[in-house]
Amino acid sequence: MMPDDFPDDAPGRPAWLMTLADLALLLVGFFVFIQATGHLDRKALAKGIREGFGTDRVVEDPMPVAAASMADFAAGSAALPAPADALIGWAREATRDPRVTIRISGNSDGSTGDVDAATGSATVLAADRARAIAAEFARARAVPQDRMTIVTGSSKSRSVVVTLGFAGRLPGDRP
Repeated sequence: MMPDDFPDDAPGRPAWLMTLADLALLLVGFFVFIQATGHLDRKALAKGIREGFGTDRVVEDPMPVAAASMADFAAGSAALPAPADALIGWAREATRDPRVTIRISGNSDGSTGDVDAATGSATVLAADRARAIAAEFARARAVPQDRMTIVTGSSKSRSVVVTLGFAGRLPGDRP
């Protein structure tokens, strides 16, 4: 076969022009997307995404900004090892800002002796420790109850960790 036996290329568009057209269309699509999402109700969009995944649960974890703890609980006990006055004062001062929330995380050391006596559960004991601190906050009227969350943690110590979280704007704040 001779080089002259191959047919000539049909006249048409160069390959780089098609790539440029694809890039331009992607760019236009991107700008249309940016413009369209600028005017959306973000809560409605989030709700639609949650519904698309088959859930209605809203998780809004505040950004943690500071933490304090009370340690050295007796094994198997939720009784406070020391007065909580310093922790109460710290929480009271921090929650003057209505955007701050408190997360109280109770912990157990994971040993067989550090469990709730009635149930034999370390998780129940950890929750009891967190509730003991929450009760102290409530008694002292240091933190509004709707701004406290009680959880069980994964620390391997007999402690309660109190975390301050910044929850963002208030409902009436401007963006």
